[in-house]
Parts: sequence; structure tokens; C-alpha cells
Amino acid sequence: MPGRPRQDNSQVQGAAASLLNGLAVLEAFSVQRPVLGVTEVAQRVGLHKSTVSRILGGLTEAGYVQRDEETGRYRLGLGLLALSGPLLADLDVRRAALPYLEQLTESTQETSAISVWNGHEAIVVEQVASPHQVKHTAAIGTRYNKFESSSVRVFMAELPPAISAELIESGQILRAAGDGLPLDHTAHLQDVARQAYAVNDGSTAEEEFGVSAPVRDYRGKVVGCITVSAPRSRVHNHATRDPLVRAVQHAASEVSTRLGWSASLPD
Repeated sequence: MPGRPRQDNSQVQGAAASLLNGLAVLEAFSVQRPVLGVTEVAQRVGLHKSTVSRILGGLTEAGYVQRDEETGRYRLGLGLLALSGPLLADLDVRRAALPYLEQLTESTQETSAISVWNGHEAIVVEQVASPHQVKHTAAIGTRYNKFESSSVRVFMAELPPAISAELIESGQILRAAGDGLPLDHTAHLQDVARQAYAVNDGSTAEEEFGVSAPVRDYRGKVVGCITVSAPRSRVHNHATRDPLVRAVQHAASEVSTRLGWSASLPD
């Protein structure tokens, strides 16, 4: 009978062992030890360093762990968030933001969301949909890696210019020709950082308008990004755009304050 080739017991056991080894490597990280080197992981899981190194390489490519290029050590990656919605319940910035997203959607009548950054993508971790029948929404776990996305530019504005340039040049951040944004992305990101918001006025899709503002924690570090998305047909001019910008910035400021950030502290 045609179909998938039958696997013998040794193949099944081998696949299961590889899966369990990968899970063991992920479970080696803890709140007490969030950053580990290959040797430390190997000691914790009882595997050879070469095996652990290979597993970590695969997990890094999948986004489930992140490697610090300077130290060579690893930490869990935000790619894990896309695996399961319940994981998001434990994310502090999500919990802090949710009531303010609800207020933001109530006041603007448009979809609000909060995203986090995994080094090369903005990942939606919570959303409150617009009550309008015609609206823009994105499923929790949706990833954005287009330069034109307002959330992506808010996060990139916090990066050193060399890293932002490398992300674009390597293709990890995609930028389309004729996106309507300034050609000098370094100067543009500096403007985004200075004004503390970014706008997507039809750059990613003809009928989409989005505005994003950064969320900071007690250190002043950007740990999230609040976005309001709306059909462009409802954002006709500055009279309708400017209130959305102010509302998003206010919500981001409120969440930042809840996370311990003070505007009097240096950014």
C-alpha cells in the first residue's frame, strides 16, 4: 500500500532520543542559570560536548535559543513563544500591557498589540482586536521582519547602527525598493529613536496604517513595542493620525511606568 515509508523500531527510537536530547538541552536553562556555555549544558544533561554543540546549533537556527557572539554562550530564544500560546501568560511585559491595550482599543476603536524582539523579528505576544467589522489583526505569535513594519523599526532604532545595517544587508530584515521611507535607514532610525514612535502608512500593505511606540523596563531598555493598526481608509490625514500617535505613545509610557521605567532616568 503506498504511503509514508514504514519506520523500524530503531529509527523511531533514534528520532525519539534526538527529540528528548533537544528537550533536555532546553530544560538545562533556568531562572537561576539563564545563560550557559556548551560545557555547562553538557554537564547538566550528561551528553558529549560535540552532541550538545550540534543540538544548540540547530536550536539557534530555529530561534529556540540565542547565541551571544561575544561570549559564545546561550540563552533561551523568543522563538519558543510561537510554539504555544500558554507560554505567553508568563511574559511580564505581556501581563503589564494587557489592561492598557484594552484601554487603547476602547479609546481608538482600532486593534492594539504588543510585540517583543528576538534579535531579528518582532513577535506579537498579545492583541486586542478592533470592534469594527473591517480591521487589521495578527495572530499571537506572528513574526515581522520587514523594515517597513513600524514595530520592527522601533526595535531597530535601539540597536547600534552597525547591527541594524548588518541585519538589512544579510537579509534577516527585509527592505523593499520603493517603500516610501527615507533611503538612509540609519538616519531614519535615528529619527524614530528621537521621536519615540514609527509609522507604517501603507508601506507593508496598501490599505494598512500602523503606529508603534517603545516600551521600556526599569533599566530604560526597550523590552516591547505597542502598536495600533487600522485600515488606511479610517486614517485620512493628520487630524486622524496624530491622535493615534499620541494614544500609542501614552499607552507605551503607562506600561513602561508599570515596569519601573521613569522618564527622569537616562535612556
